[in-house]
Amino acid sequence: MKHHLLISLRMTAILVVITCGLYPLVVFAVAQLAFHDKANGSFVARNGHVVGSELIGQSFTSDRFFHSRPSGSDYDATASGGTNLGPTSKKLRDSIAAAVKSFDIHVDVPADAVTSSGSGLDPHISPANANVQAPRVARANGLPVEQIRALIARSTEQRFAGVFGEPRVNVLRLNLALHEIEKEMKRR
Repeated sequence: MKHHLLISLRMTAILVVITCGLYPLVVFAVAQLAFHDKANGSFVARNGHVVGSELIGQSFTSDRFFHSRPSGSDYDATASGGTNLGPTSKKLRDSIAAAVKSFDIHVDVPADAVTSSGSGLDPHISPANANVQAPRVARANGLPVEQIRALIARSTEQRFAGVFGEPRVNVLRLNLALHEIEKEMKRR
């Protein structure tokens, strides 16, 4: 019995070292070497200051910038989650109706412009959502709407491998590109 107990204890110790020490260390090392930016949060920096992450949505409220999807967690990564309101919910129906009315446009409002994502932290919007916002952004920045639409087209990420997902626009990246246009215009 003592012999079997010692073998079990040795095996447990070896497995603890492998699964709790070596394996996480190898995964960490591979992530740092092969995917350094993604493994560290995909932070976006400007002038040496972190302005956000490509992976976490954030709130933009100024008319000068493109707005993110609504967030069920108020863009708080520690409270990530959706609204948990179902399709028969009056509260959901009312909030969508109010959001559609706030667009004050006479075209179809894209669904992602008035509904939150499952995590409440989605950093992307659809190209249709960005294009619906283009006239407001152009007007607020004193730019031609065609220039804003061209910026949206350049900022649109296509489907992964041409098959997976939907075309999307990273709102932070789009707003930073817009900011660069503004800086360029001021230099002229």
